[in-house]
Amino acid sequence: MNEPIVAILYDFDKTLSTTDMQNYTFIPNLGMTPKQFWNETAKLTKKHEMERVLSYMYCMVKIAKDKGISMTKQYLNQCGKNIEYFPGVSSWFKRINDYASKKGVVVEHYLVSSGTKEIVEGCSIYPEFKQVYGCEFLFDENGEAVWPKMAINFTQKTQFFFRVAKGAIKATDDEGVNIKTPGLRVPYRNIIYLGDGMTDIPSMTLVKKNGGHSIAVHPKNDKEVVKRIYDDKRCDFVVEADYTIDSEMDKVIKMLIDLISVTEKLERKEKILAGK
Repeated sequence: MNEPIVAILYDFDKTLSTTDMQNYTFIPNLGMTPKQFWNETAKLTKKHEMERVLSYMYCMVKIAKDKGISMTKQYLNQCGKNIEYFPGVSSWFKRINDYASKKGVVVEHYLVSSGTKEIVEGCSIYPEFKQVYGCEFLFDENGEAVWPKMAINFTQKTQFFFRVAKGAIKATDDEGVNIKTPGLRVPYRNIIYLGDGMTDIPSMTLVKKNGGHSIAVHPKNDKEVVKRIYDDKRCDFVVEADYTIDSEMDKVIKMLIDLISVTEKLERKEKILAGK
């Protein structure tokens, strides 16, 4: 019998990394501060009543071109090299995988971000994820970004909860995610979602209402936003973004793995006793 699967879905910016992924290298290379760049995207959004994710993707393409920067996939990959993570992130995945293995379950890590997938592909933790969902660019015959290929805003993130549960993990597998199946590859109760703010609320709420577990993550000594999310019953836990061993995050995730492990063992035992 296959081992039960625990799926952990992560936001990226300010959940695993300390700020937006574009802020580390991409924006400074434009000769701009993060504030200047994001102000430009906000102006575009307001002026044209434009979706915010499409606004920032347009600004990345246009401003890079104006500055004479060839925005290729390789260039964006390089912009992921200097990303800074919260404490413990780099060792987190193997540590949690090893703990889960001792409990008789397998952990799969998924990234669900409105950030730039090509930047994530260049970061050190990219290989840790079974699948990365993020905004992607279409590249022309010269290899330069010209158009959004995939745009994921905060409400569109919710689809990936169902994709992971059904095992239809390719973002273009519309048939797999919509077809009725006799069972789920990952039961909803075995899914954990980690996010840091208001844009994660739809995903947190969906996971929580379907029996999974949602965790609102905050920087040290700054929990005002996530406390509001917790008070509104959108998440199950509020935890500091510290992924080191024996941290509160470490303890909560391990307790949830324990819970899922015991639940799965009891359910399987019931099926055996029932002769199923």
